[in-house]
Amino acid sequence: MLITFTGVILLTVLALPLAAGIVALLARRRTRAGEDHPWRRSVAEVGVVHGTVPWVWMILLPGGDEATSRVSLVPLVDLVTIVGDEPVLAVRQIVGNLLVFAAFGALAPLRFAALASIPRVVALAAAGSAAVEIIQYTLALDRVSSVDDVLLNAAGAGVAALVSRRWWAPERVSSR
Repeated sequence: MLITFTGVILLTVLALPLAAGIVALLARRRTRAGEDHPWRRSVAEVGVVHGTVPWVWMILLPGGDEATSRVSLVPLVDLVTIVGDEPVLAVRQIVGNLLVFAAFGALAPLRFAALASIPRVVALAAAGSAAVEIIQYTLALDRVSSVDDVLLNAAGAGVAALVSRRWWAPERVSSR
């Protein structure tokens, strides 16, 4: 039996207590080890995984009968087509694509200092998105692998990184 988008969302919500428990266990372990910012690091790690994996899982679900597996490499063609044909579906598609790597964009710079740069976050999200699109096409999931999806996924990560930017650098502890 194949799982549906609704099933993935339900499982994601049901897994929230497990994710919270993992955060608490990681933070407690890090606190005992004397690591800096144990809660911040733990929330960031679990949040990146819990906020990204379900979206990627949904992308890799088989598509419907209305589309055949194909590649669209011309930027914005798919977006313009879907907006013109089905505006409501277009909004869902655009918002969904913006959210795929948003958790990564918002939380990865909190955990990994090397990613504390919006261009780096966008580049890594674009690479991850391109990899997912290639996998989607390679597995012949009856979906469209589109450069527009890569652009929107990377843009979503960039916007989320921009929103979370003020929290990237850990607060300095005064030496009083």
